[in-house]
Amino acid sequence: MDCNKNVLFISYDGMTDPLGQSQVIPYLAGLTKEGYHFVILSCDKPEKYTANKAYVEKLIEPYPIKWVSIPYHKNPPVISSVFDFFKLKQKALQLHNKYKFSMTHTRVGLPQLVALSMKKKLGVKFLNDIRGFWADERVDGGMWDLKNPLYNIVYKFFRKKEDECVTIADYNTCLTYKAKEIMQSWKQVPQPVKVEVVPCSVDLDLFNPAKIDVDLKAQLQNELGIKANDFVISYLGSIGGWYLTKEMMQFCKLLLKKKPEAKFLFISNNRHEDIITAAAQYEIPAEKIIVKMGKRHEVPVLLSFSNYSLFFIKPCYSKLSSSPTKHGEIMAMGIPVIANSGVGDLKEIIEKYNAGYVIDEFTEQEMQKIVNSICNNTNGFNATAIRNGAIDFYNLENTLKTYSKVYKEIIG
Repeated sequence: MDCNKNVLFISYDGMTDPLGQSQVIPYLAGLTKEGYHFVILSCDKPEKYTANKAYVEKLIEPYPIKWVSIPYHKNPPVISSVFDFFKLKQKALQLHNKYKFSMTHTRVGLPQLVALSMKKKLGVKFLNDIRGFWADERVDGGMWDLKNPLYNIVYKFFRKKEDECVTIADYNTCLTYKAKEIMQSWKQVPQPVKVEVVPCSVDLDLFNPAKIDVDLKAQLQNELGIKANDFVISYLGSIGGWYLTKEMMQFCKLLLKKKPEAKFLFISNNRHEDIITAAAQYEIPAEKIIVKMGKRHEVPVLLSFSNYSLFFIKPCYSKLSSSPTKHGEIMAMGIPVIANSGVGDLKEIIEKYNAGYVIDEFTEQEMQKIVNSICNNTNGFNATAIRNGAIDFYNLENTLKTYSKVYKEIIG
């Protein structure tokens, strides 16, 4: 084993969460082909760790990847995060004593602080993988209310630390060209910032309409009560925070008036009651709403029922740094989207590949224009062309080439 290629990957998101399985493990598995050996240090929610530990271990088994998990704590707010930070730092130092890492590769938030400490005290090189403007995301998502003095202090602390990480890191990566442009305009950090753009990638083999399990599809179709002539609008992912449930329900209500055969399939692992309540508030009949918690292998099959897939995300400063994983997965299935501008590079991608509709304002008038276009079938969307767009923009090989380049810049 070449100790110069030992890398510690630190994530506050658990590997037993869907994002860990789609946006961490495939990248590291690909990079092992270049001779890198990884230890993943993650914080996992205890219930998910129990349910999915064996699955994660099976995913990494073929590769020189070790996985160390510590429990994630949610309460009490702030104090639990401080506790998690010290546990992460303690474990990272123990692992470094054993494996002598040449580099840490960290996601934003608490892992950055651990990497920053290891860089300053031990000289361990540091890749700052900015998957979002983390502190601002917590404000924009309603998790940190700046009117609360405690959260105000916490926000200012992390914003200052984020700038320090950008400055001290050996290299930075971000998800969007918008984020790179913003970072290279910052006055508070030395310029030019060393940064590469690495959009979220998609598993094109899993999200492939040609590889749908027909037996599973028939089973799910029967279970969910989807009929052959139903017009299905899907939503994929979490509910709440930045995801604008009310605005999506407003759109669904307008579409239902013009297209009574429409049904709305929410593929989501959380807040099912909130979805049903929001639908009732917009007078959408209960039989028109389908809510399903999909396991990862079921998600492509569930998406395959879609005529369109809908997602509205709060257009705010922090979301300019966001590359929604769901978008690549939906495009890979050849499904056109109904989405909004003001989120990363989303508008430019959709328009470049003619991959759906983009709304600039959440007004009834703007939504009605899209409804009319859908009902009149005037769009000209092509499933093969949309999938080819995903292959061009969201493929894993491009991501691995960029990460490989950055790793070589850092480690040599």
